Amino acid sequence: MRILHTSDWHIGRSFHGHATLDALRGVLEALAGQVRQHAVDLVVVAGDVFDSAAPAAAAYTLLTDTLRALADAGATVVVTSGNHDSAARLGFQSALLRDGIHIITDPAAVGVPVTVADEHGPLHVYGIPYLEPVLLRSVWPGVRTQADVVTRAMDLVRADSARRGGRSVAIAHCFAAGVQPTPHLERDIQQGGLDVVPLSAFDGVDYMALGHIHGRQQLSRAVRYAGAPLHYSFDEGAKPRGSWLVELDAGGLADVRWLPLPVPRPLATVNATLDELLTDKRFAEHADHWIRAEYTDPLPQRDPMRRLLARFPFCAEVRHAPVAGPAGDGRTYAQRVRAARNDAELVDAFLAHVRGGEGASPREAELVRELLDERTRVEAGT
Repeated sequence: MRILHTSDWHIGRSFHGHATLDALRGVLEALAGQVRQHAVDLVVVAGDVFDSAAPAAAAYTLLTDTLRALADAGATVVVTSGNHDSAARLGFQSALLRDGIHIITDPAAVGVPVTVADEHGPLHVYGIPYLEPVLLRSVWPGVRTQADVVTRAMDLVRADSARRGGRSVAIAHCFAAGVQPTPHLERDIQQGGLDVVPLSAFDGVDYMALGHIHGRQQLSRAVRYAGAPLHYSFDEGAKPRGSWLVELDAGGLADVRWLPLPVPRPLATVNATLDELLTDKRFAEHADHWIRAEYTDPLPQRDPMRRLLARFPFCAEVRHAPVAGPAGDGRTYAQRVRAARNDAELVDAFLAHVRGGEGASPREAELVRELLDERTRVEAGT
Protein backbone atom coordinates (compact mmCIF):
# COMPACT_ATOMS: atom_id res chain seq x y z
CA MET A 1 0.00 0.00 0.00
CA ARG A 2 1.47 3.35 -1.03
CA ILE A 3 0.29 6.46 0.82
CA LEU A 4 1.08 10.09 0.00
CA HIS A 5 1.03 12.32 3.09
CA THR A 6 0.46 16.05 2.53
CA SER A 7 -1.04 18.89 4.57
CA ASP A 8 -1.46 22.62 5.10
CA TRP A 9 -2.36 23.66 1.58
CA HIS A 10 -3.79 26.96 2.89
CA ILE A 11 -5.71 27.62 -0.31
CA GLY A 12 -6.40 31.36 -0.54
CA ARG A 13 -3.45 32.57 1.53
CA SER A 14 -1.55 35.61 0.35
CA PHE A 15 2.19 36.22 0.55
CA HIS A 16 2.94 39.79 1.65
CA GLY A 17 -0.11 40.98 -0.23
CA HIS A 18 0.51 38.85 -3.33
CA ALA A 19 -1.98 36.16 -4.38
CA THR A 20 -0.63 32.59 -4.31
CA LEU A 21 -3.50 30.73 -5.95
CA ASP A 22 -1.83 30.23 -9.34
CA ALA A 23 1.46 29.15 -7.80
CA LEU A 24 -0.33 26.70 -5.50
CA ARG A 25 -2.31 25.31 -8.42
CA GLY A 26 0.92 24.42 -10.19
CA VAL A 27 2.36 22.74 -7.09
CA LEU A 28 -0.82 20.73 -6.46
CA GLU A 29 -0.79 19.61 -10.10
CA ALA A 30 2.74 18.33 -9.44
CA LEU A 31 1.38 16.53 -6.37
CA ALA A 32 -1.14 14.74 -8.56
CA GLY A 33 1.77 13.88 -10.84
CA GLN A 34 3.52 12.21 -7.89
CA VAL A 35 0.43 10.07 -7.35
CA ARG A 36 0.53 8.86 -10.96
CA GLN A 37 4.31 8.42 -11.08
CA HIS A 38 4.51 6.35 -7.89
CA ALA A 39 1.20 4.47 -8.27
CA VAL A 40 -0.08 5.87 -4.98
CA ASP A 41 -3.10 4.09 -3.53
CA LEU A 42 -4.09 6.62 -0.85
CA VAL A 43 -3.60 10.38 -0.37
CA VAL A 44 -4.08 11.84 3.13
CA VAL A 45 -4.40 15.61 3.63
CA ALA A 46 -3.84 16.51 7.30
CA GLY A 47 -5.83 19.71 7.71
CA ASP A 48 -5.68 23.43 6.92
CA VAL A 49 -6.97 22.86 3.42
CA PHE A 50 -8.17 26.48 3.27
CA ASP A 51 -6.44 29.45 4.85
CA SER A 52 -9.59 30.97 6.31
CA ALA A 53 -13.00 30.01 7.56
CA ALA A 54 -14.63 31.89 4.66
CA PRO A 55 -12.60 31.14 1.50
CA ALA A 56 -13.30 32.85 -1.79
CA ALA A 57 -15.04 31.01 -4.64
CA ALA A 58 -11.75 30.51 -6.49
CA ALA A 59 -10.40 28.57 -3.51
CA TYR A 60 -13.28 26.07 -3.75
CA THR A 61 -12.59 25.69 -7.47
CA LEU A 62 -8.94 24.84 -6.84
CA LEU A 63 -9.87 22.34 -4.13
CA THR A 64 -12.43 20.63 -6.38
CA ASP A 65 -10.00 20.47 -9.30
CA THR A 66 -7.23 19.05 -7.09
CA LEU A 67 -9.39 16.38 -5.46
CA ARG A 68 -10.61 15.32 -8.89
CA ALA A 69 -7.06 15.15 -10.22
CA LEU A 70 -5.87 13.03 -7.28
CA ALA A 71 -8.79 10.62 -7.71
CA ASP A 72 -8.30 10.47 -11.49
CA ALA A 73 -4.65 9.57 -10.84
CA GLY A 74 -5.89 6.42 -9.11
CA ALA A 75 -5.83 7.27 -5.39
CA THR A 76 -8.41 7.19 -2.63
CA VAL A 77 -8.32 10.60 -0.92
CA VAL A 78 -8.96 11.29 2.78
CA VAL A 79 -9.04 14.94 3.88
CA THR A 80 -9.44 16.27 7.43
CA SER A 81 -10.09 19.81 8.64
CA GLY A 82 -7.52 21.97 10.43
CA ASN A 83 -7.74 24.95 12.76
CA HIS A 84 -7.79 27.39 9.82
CA ASP A 85 -10.70 25.61 8.17
CA SER A 86 -14.39 26.04 8.82
CA ALA A 87 -15.46 22.45 9.37
CA ALA A 88 -18.96 23.29 8.15
CA ARG A 89 -17.78 24.93 4.92
CA LEU A 90 -15.12 22.34 4.17
CA GLY A 91 -17.47 19.45 4.83
CA PHE A 92 -20.76 20.77 3.46
CA GLN A 93 -20.48 18.86 0.19
CA SER A 94 -18.86 15.70 1.56
CA ALA A 95 -22.02 13.65 0.99
CA LEU A 96 -22.02 14.69 -2.67
CA LEU A 97 -18.43 13.76 -3.42
CA ARG A 98 -17.60 10.99 -5.84
CA ASP A 99 -16.58 7.58 -4.56
CA GLY A 100 -13.03 7.50 -3.30
CA ILE A 101 -12.94 11.07 -1.92
CA HIS A 102 -13.64 11.49 1.80
CA ILE A 103 -13.69 14.78 3.74
CA ILE A 104 -13.83 14.27 7.50
CA THR A 105 -14.83 17.30 9.57
CA ASP A 106 -17.31 15.93 12.15
CA PRO A 107 -15.90 14.95 15.59
CA ALA A 108 -18.65 12.31 15.79
CA ALA A 109 -16.84 10.43 12.99
CA VAL A 110 -13.68 9.95 15.07
CA GLY A 111 -13.01 6.23 15.41
CA VAL A 112 -14.91 5.34 12.24
CA PRO A 113 -12.40 4.48 9.50
CA VAL A 114 -12.25 4.74 5.76
CA THR A 115 -11.15 1.24 4.75
CA VAL A 116 -9.09 0.49 1.67
CA ALA A 117 -7.49 -2.80 0.74
CA ASP A 118 -4.52 -4.26 -1.13
CA GLU A 119 -3.07 -7.73 -1.53
CA HIS A 120 -2.15 -7.77 2.17
CA GLY A 121 -5.68 -7.10 3.36
CA PRO A 122 -7.53 -4.06 4.74
CA LEU A 123 -6.04 -0.76 5.84
CA HIS A 124 -8.16 1.33 8.19
CA VAL A 125 -7.67 5.10 7.82
CA TYR A 126 -8.84 7.18 10.78
CA GLY A 127 -9.31 10.86 10.11
CA ILE A 128 -9.31 13.13 13.18
CA PRO A 129 -10.56 16.63 12.31
CA TYR A 130 -9.30 19.60 14.31
CA LEU A 131 -10.91 19.27 17.73
CA GLU A 132 -11.79 22.32 19.85
CA PRO A 133 -11.78 21.26 23.53
CA VAL A 134 -14.39 23.79 24.66
CA LEU A 135 -16.89 22.42 22.12
CA LEU A 136 -16.35 18.80 23.14
CA ARG A 137 -16.64 18.96 26.92
CA SER A 138 -20.30 17.96 26.81
CA VAL A 139 -19.44 14.92 24.68
CA TRP A 140 -16.13 13.98 26.28
CA PRO A 141 -16.37 15.09 29.95
CA GLY A 142 -13.11 16.23 31.49
CA VAL A 143 -11.27 17.33 28.33
CA ARG A 144 -9.64 20.74 28.63
CA THR A 145 -6.69 20.84 26.24
CA GLN A 146 -5.64 19.73 22.79
CA ALA A 147 -3.62 16.98 24.45
CA ASP A 148 -6.81 15.77 26.13
CA VAL A 149 -8.98 15.72 23.00
CA VAL A 150 -6.35 14.21 20.71
CA THR A 151 -5.58 11.51 23.28
CA ARG A 152 -9.31 10.77 23.66
CA ALA A 153 -9.67 10.59 19.87
CA MET A 154 -6.71 8.23 19.58
CA ASP A 155 -8.21 6.05 22.31
CA LEU A 156 -11.28 5.65 20.08
CA VAL A 157 -9.03 4.89 17.11
CA ARG A 158 -7.09 2.24 19.04
CA ALA A 159 -10.25 0.61 20.35
CA ASP A 160 -11.84 0.38 16.91
CA SER A 161 -8.62 -0.79 15.29
CA ALA A 162 -8.26 -3.57 17.87
CA ARG A 163 -11.77 -4.80 17.09
CA ARG A 164 -11.24 -4.78 13.34
CA GLY A 165 -7.66 -6.02 13.20
CA GLY A 166 -5.30 -5.32 10.32
CA ARG A 167 -3.20 -2.24 9.63
CA SER A 168 -4.13 1.33 10.52
CA VAL A 169 -3.20 4.91 9.71
CA ALA A 170 -4.42 8.02 11.55
CA ILE A 171 -4.49 11.69 10.56
CA ALA A 172 -4.48 14.65 12.99
CA HIS A 173 -3.82 18.40 13.07
CA CYS A 174 -2.01 19.60 16.19
CA PHE A 175 1.25 20.59 17.88
CA ALA A 176 3.10 17.41 18.82
CA ALA A 177 5.91 17.19 21.35
CA GLY A 178 9.29 17.87 19.77
CA VAL A 179 8.16 20.03 16.84
CA GLN A 180 10.03 23.14 15.74
CA PRO A 181 7.40 25.68 14.62
CA THR A 182 8.11 28.50 12.18
CA PRO A 183 8.10 31.78 14.15
CA HIS A 184 4.97 33.92 13.63
CA LEU A 185 3.56 31.52 11.03
CA GLU A 186 1.57 28.62 12.42
CA ARG A 187 -1.41 29.88 14.38
CA ASP A 188 -1.10 28.63 17.94
CA ILE A 189 -3.45 25.83 18.91
CA GLN A 190 -3.82 26.82 22.53
CA GLN A 191 -5.95 26.40 25.57
CA GLY A 192 -4.16 28.37 28.25
CA GLY A 193 -0.66 28.51 26.76
CA LEU A 194 1.14 26.37 24.22
CA ASP A 195 -0.75 23.09 24.09
CA VAL A 196 1.51 20.20 23.12
CA VAL A 197 0.30 16.66 22.43
CA PRO A 198 2.71 14.01 23.76
CA LEU A 199 4.12 11.53 21.26
CA SER A 200 2.71 8.68 23.34
CA ALA A 201 -0.78 9.80 22.30
CA PHE A 202 -0.08 8.51 18.78
CA ASP A 203 0.88 4.96 19.76
CA GLY A 204 -0.99 2.05 18.26
CA VAL A 205 -1.14 2.88 14.55
CA ASP A 206 1.24 1.94 11.76
CA TYR A 207 1.63 5.55 10.59
CA MET A 208 0.56 8.91 12.03
CA ALA A 209 0.14 11.70 9.45
CA LEU A 210 0.24 15.10 11.14
CA GLY A 211 -0.53 18.61 9.96
CA HIS A 212 -0.15 22.16 11.31
CA ILE A 213 3.65 22.64 11.16
CA HIS A 214 4.74 24.11 7.81
CA GLY A 215 8.12 22.40 7.57
CA ARG A 216 8.64 18.65 7.21
CA GLN A 217 9.54 16.99 10.50
CA GLN A 218 10.10 13.44 11.65
CA LEU A 219 9.20 12.93 15.31
CA SER A 220 9.61 9.17 15.12
CA ARG A 221 9.78 6.68 12.29
CA ALA A 222 5.99 6.49 12.18
CA VAL A 223 5.02 10.04 13.28
CA ARG A 224 5.72 12.85 10.78
CA TYR A 225 4.70 16.26 9.49
CA ALA A 226 4.73 16.79 5.73
CA GLY A 227 4.63 20.61 5.95
CA ALA A 228 3.03 23.01 3.50
CA PRO A 229 3.48 22.51 -0.26
CA LEU A 230 4.23 26.23 -0.78
CA HIS A 231 6.40 28.70 1.11
CA TYR A 232 4.23 31.18 3.01
CA SER A 233 6.93 32.97 5.03
CA PHE A 234 10.53 34.09 4.59
CA ASP A 235 11.34 32.32 7.85
CA GLU A 236 10.66 28.98 6.15
CA GLY A 237 12.41 29.82 2.88
CA ALA A 238 15.18 27.27 3.41
CA LYS A 239 12.81 24.43 4.26
CA PRO A 240 12.10 21.98 1.42
CA ARG A 241 8.60 21.54 0.04
CA GLY A 242 7.21 18.11 -0.71
CA SER A 243 5.29 15.11 0.60
CA TRP A 244 6.00 11.81 2.34
CA LEU A 245 5.60 8.60 0.34
CA VAL A 246 4.73 5.93 2.90
CA GLU A 247 4.77 2.22 2.07
CA LEU A 248 3.00 -0.43 4.13
CA ASP A 249 3.46 -4.16 3.69
CA ALA A 250 1.75 -7.05 5.42
CA GLY A 251 3.59 -6.32 8.67
CA GLY A 252 2.92 -2.57 8.77
CA LEU A 253 5.27 0.33 8.03
CA ALA A 254 7.90 -0.73 5.52
CA ASP A 255 9.44 2.48 4.13
CA VAL A 256 9.06 6.28 4.07
CA ARG A 257 10.60 8.50 1.38
CA TRP A 258 10.54 12.25 0.80
CA LEU A 259 9.21 13.40 -2.58
CA PRO A 260 10.21 17.01 -3.33
CA LEU A 261 7.75 19.42 -4.93
CA PRO A 262 8.71 22.31 -7.22
CA VAL A 263 9.23 25.77 -5.70
CA PRO A 264 7.57 28.27 -8.08
CA ARG A 265 9.66 31.19 -6.87
CA PRO A 266 12.52 30.77 -4.35
CA LEU A 267 12.73 33.05 -1.31
CA ALA A 268 15.85 34.96 -0.29
CA THR A 269 16.81 37.40 2.45
CA VAL A 270 19.52 39.86 1.40
CA ASN A 271 21.45 42.00 3.88
CA ALA A 272 23.73 44.96 3.09
CA THR A 273 23.65 48.73 2.79
CA LEU A 274 20.96 50.03 0.45
CA ASP A 275 23.56 51.12 -2.09
CA GLU A 276 25.13 47.65 -2.10
CA LEU A 277 21.74 46.00 -2.48
CA LEU A 278 21.04 48.19 -5.49
CA THR A 279 24.41 47.78 -7.22
CA ASP A 280 26.49 44.85 -5.93
CA LYS A 281 26.81 41.99 -8.44
CA ARG A 282 26.65 39.35 -5.71
CA PHE A 283 22.89 39.92 -5.42
CA ALA A 284 22.21 39.47 -9.15
CA GLU A 285 21.29 35.78 -8.69
CA HIS A 286 18.24 36.84 -6.66
CA ALA A 287 16.70 39.06 -9.34
CA ASP A 288 13.75 36.69 -9.89
CA HIS A 289 13.31 35.56 -6.26
CA TRP A 290 10.90 36.71 -3.61
CA ILE A 291 13.08 39.12 -1.64
CA ARG A 292 13.19 40.28 1.95
CA ALA A 293 15.68 43.15 1.92
CA GLU A 294 17.42 44.19 5.12
CA TYR A 295 19.39 47.38 4.58
CA THR A 296 22.02 48.16 7.17
CA ASP A 297 22.50 51.92 6.73
CA PRO A 298 22.73 53.74 10.08
CA LEU A 299 19.71 55.88 9.20
CA PRO A 300 16.43 55.08 7.41
CA GLN A 301 16.66 55.76 3.68
CA ARG A 302 14.14 57.49 1.45
CA ASP A 303 11.79 55.29 -0.61
CA PRO A 304 13.71 52.02 -0.13
CA MET A 305 10.93 49.77 -1.47
CA ARG A 306 10.47 51.75 -4.69
CA ARG A 307 14.21 51.76 -5.31
CA LEU A 308 14.65 48.07 -4.54
CA LEU A 309 11.78 47.06 -6.83
CA ALA A 310 13.75 48.48 -9.73
CA ARG A 311 16.35 45.76 -9.18
CA PHE A 312 14.24 43.08 -7.49
CA PRO A 313 10.78 43.03 -9.13
CA PHE A 314 9.57 40.55 -6.49
CA CYS A 315 10.79 42.41 -3.42
CA ALA A 316 8.05 41.73 -0.88
CA GLU A 317 9.46 43.11 2.37
CA VAL A 318 11.97 45.79 3.38
CA ARG A 319 13.48 46.09 6.84
CA HIS A 320 15.78 48.72 8.26
CA ALA A 321 18.40 46.67 10.13
CA PRO A 322 21.26 49.02 11.06
CA VAL A 323 24.48 47.50 12.24
CA ALA A 324 24.80 47.95 16.00
CA GLY A 325 26.57 51.21 16.83
CA PRO A 326 28.99 51.93 19.65
CA ALA A 327 28.00 50.57 23.02
CA GLY A 328 27.82 54.07 24.48
CA ASP A 329 29.02 55.32 27.84
CA GLY A 330 26.41 53.52 29.91
CA ARG A 331 24.45 56.65 30.82
CA THR A 332 20.67 56.75 30.66
CA TYR A 333 18.86 59.22 28.44
CA ALA A 334 17.91 61.29 31.48
CA GLN A 335 21.55 61.46 32.57
CA ARG A 336 22.62 62.58 29.09
CA VAL A 337 19.94 65.29 29.05
CA ARG A 338 20.99 66.61 32.47
CA ALA A 339 24.63 66.71 31.35
CA ALA A 340 23.88 68.70 28.16
CA ARG A 341 25.31 72.23 28.41
CA ASN A 342 23.41 73.69 25.46
CA ASP A 343 20.73 72.87 22.90
CA ALA A 344 23.22 71.37 20.45
CA GLU A 345 24.38 68.88 23.06
CA LEU A 346 20.73 68.18 23.93
CA VAL A 347 20.02 67.20 20.30
CA ASP A 348 23.17 65.09 20.26
CA ALA A 349 22.02 63.31 23.44
CA PHE A 350 18.68 62.51 21.82
CA LEU A 351 20.32 61.11 18.66
CA ALA A 352 22.71 59.02 20.75
CA HIS A 353 19.73 57.62 22.66
CA VAL A 354 17.63 56.61 19.64
CA ARG A 355 20.66 55.28 17.73
CA GLY A 356 22.01 53.16 20.54
CA GLY A 357 25.08 55.26 21.28
CA GLU A 358 25.91 57.10 18.04
CA GLY A 359 25.31 60.86 18.23
CA ALA A 360 25.15 63.42 15.44
CA SER A 361 27.49 63.06 12.49
CA PRO A 362 29.67 66.08 11.63
CA ARG A 363 27.26 67.14 8.88
CA GLU A 364 24.25 66.73 11.19
CA ALA A 365 26.00 68.71 13.92
CA GLU A 366 26.65 71.50 11.42
CA LEU A 367 22.97 71.57 10.37
CA VAL A 368 21.86 71.65 14.01
CA ARG A 369 24.14 74.61 14.73
CA GLU A 370 22.78 76.47 11.70
CA LEU A 371 19.18 75.89 12.78
CA LEU A 372 19.88 76.93 16.35
CA ASP A 373 21.68 80.06 15.20
CA GLU A 374 18.70 80.89 12.96
CA ARG A 375 16.32 80.45 15.88
CA THR A 376 18.47 82.75 18.02
CA ARG A 377 18.41 85.46 15.31
CA VAL A 378 14.61 85.17 14.95
CA GLU A 379 14.09 85.39 18.67
CA ALA A 380 16.40 88.43 18.84
CA GLY A 381 14.54 90.12 15.99
CA THR A 382 17.69 90.60 13.91
